[in-house]
Amino acid sequence: MSAAHSRWRAVARTPVGACAGLLLLAVVALAVLAPVLWGDRADVVDTAAIQQGPSGAHLLGTDALGRDVFLRVLVATRLSLFLAVTATLLGVALGLLLGAAPSVLPRRTGRLVTSVVNIAVAFPGLLLALFFAVVIGVGTRGAVLAIGLATAPAFARLAQTLSASVAGQDFVAAARTVGVGRIRLLTRHILPNIAEPLAVNATIGAGSSLLAFAGLSFLGLGVQPPDYDWGRLLGEGLGRINLTPAPALGPCVAVVVTGLAFHLFGEAAAAALGIRTLPRATAARRPPVPPGPAAAPQPVDGEPVLAVEDLRVAFPGPDGWITPVRGVSFRVHPGEAVGVVGESGSGKSLTALAVSRILEPPAHVTARRLEFTGQPLLDTGPRALRTLLGTSLAMVFQDPASSFNPVTSVGRQLAEVAEQHQHLSRRAAFARAEDRLRAVRVPAPERRARQYPHEFSGGMRQRAMIGMGLMGDPRLIVADEPTTALDVTVQRQVLRLLAEVREQRGAAVLLISHDITVVARTCDRVLVMYAGRIVEDLPAADLFSRAQHPYTRALLAAVPDLDTDRDRPLAVIPGRPPEPDGMPAGCAFAPRCPYADDQCRREDPEPVVYPAGHRVACWHPATGKGELAENRTTGGTA
Repeated sequence: MSAAHSRWRAVARTPVGACAGLLLLAVVALAVLAPVLWGDRADVVDTAAIQQGPSGAHLLGTDALGRDVFLRVLVATRLSLFLAVTATLLGVALGLLLGAAPSVLPRRTGRLVTSVVNIAVAFPGLLLALFFAVVIGVGTRGAVLAIGLATAPAFARLAQTLSASVAGQDFVAAARTVGVGRIRLLTRHILPNIAEPLAVNATIGAGSSLLAFAGLSFLGLGVQPPDYDWGRLLGEGLGRINLTPAPALGPCVAVVVTGLAFHLFGEAAAAALGIRTLPRATAARRPPVPPGPAAAPQPVDGEPVLAVEDLRVAFPGPDGWITPVRGVSFRVHPGEAVGVVGESGSGKSLTALAVSRILEPPAHVTARRLEFTGQPLLDTGPRALRTLLGTSLAMVFQDPASSFNPVTSVGRQLAEVAEQHQHLSRRAAFARAEDRLRAVRVPAPERRARQYPHEFSGGMRQRAMIGMGLMGDPRLIVADEPTTALDVTVQRQVLRLLAEVREQRGAAVLLISHDITVVARTCDRVLVMYAGRIVEDLPAADLFSRAQHPYTRALLAAVPDLDTDRDRPLAVIPGRPPEPDGMPAGCAFAPRCPYADDQCRREDPEPVVYPAGHRVACWHPATGKGELAENRTTGGTA
């Protein structure tokens, strides 16, 4: 049984959900059977029994032609329910179209659609329904269109909100990385993950549509004779309510009970599934990023697979632009493993997302040079960029649980890469997905490929994510905290797998981690980031013996080992990193550095290049006494 079926069964087990569900099933059964059982009797005209009150023969009395009101209420269930559900489905379809449009259309057109939706949502739904009914015309078809158009803006707002929340997930970023187009991204990754909340809100909306349809028919704008629904029967019975309320009471109770059943079932489902709406993300303009100091190019030592110079990432803030990544430069060569370390908020993950071209507006990415396999990423068109990154770059995200689409099997998600870029058939792509799972040592790959992500352990999900990267021919693997949520045994297995892929395929690895010892053991070179800059770049073999920046040395001192004196408190770095919108003048580490002086607090240090490609951005590297200080040569960028 799938996870979705299990959740909906859980809804049916709740007292409110069970009662509302049984009531809805009874209404549906009545809608199917009533016209067959009593349709002819409900239309029988009896001039001898005109406008009689309730009796044993006529439970709700008769109308102006002597027809049984009770039977007509039962028979009207089919038309009333059918029209309400049809109008709701129309509203959901139009709402999805309008809500998804900003994700597919050009930005200006998408903003125009969003503005129209925002204006429409400001008007009450019933008022919009009345307006559209008058404009479109009186009758059943006009009423269905009017109610569908009136409910569409609310569903569009909901679809926009839910799509925005799903679009920020890692599996959507992974799909963008492999080159999935906008429409396929929408239909395969976003819409299936918002289907449940939309279904719940559609159930609640059906009750509102039923009430709105009854209102239009009551006013004479909906169903026209000889057809009849509950609203029309209510209008006919209201004229004689002073004599006998029964003919009006019957259709009124039918509308209230059915609408209440829809609402209660929807609310029970929302409570059981944990569904709630999220605040709408606001769009922001993107002015030029504040200029920064010029960056000197790094020394050329072979053609890199990834070349980054003066990379900056900025976001709009209430008081101007915030730049959490400011002037980052580095290179990654074929077969090289480069580790990036630093505290949370230092800009490690933002740098990885920027070079992978995953960041979207309002993020603003600029660089003097940003090239992957010799191709400038900032100047390449979307189609060519998808092909390049989808086949040559693999991304392993931090959270294995959110790295995959939860409603699609693992094998199908891996096969999507081959279908998109290698133009394989569905069957051939799935067979390649099984082969890639086997290559990353996932046991029983034929069976596992047909399972869903929640059926995998954390380590297996990370293996499968690496397998997704191997569906193409990766030149670079970007691993963003790939072992954070795993135990130490599984961490070792994942890191060993990355090392094997690097050795066998010659792929470069950019490993982001908080664990500086892991980076030192698995990488060739280490980049130490602080406050959006690279403050030190050195060979991993020299990390423990030749680290020069006070921040790097403080990170190393804060790592306990077997020789750590347990009677002494653990070493910590005093203070907190600066916020991106509150960078201090001069060196960002100065408020926490024991060696800072007036120059540190006044001027931001430029990077200095030492022999063997060692770069340090500090006025007092190794407290001013290090052996490297004698061989300083200016140049490079941190």
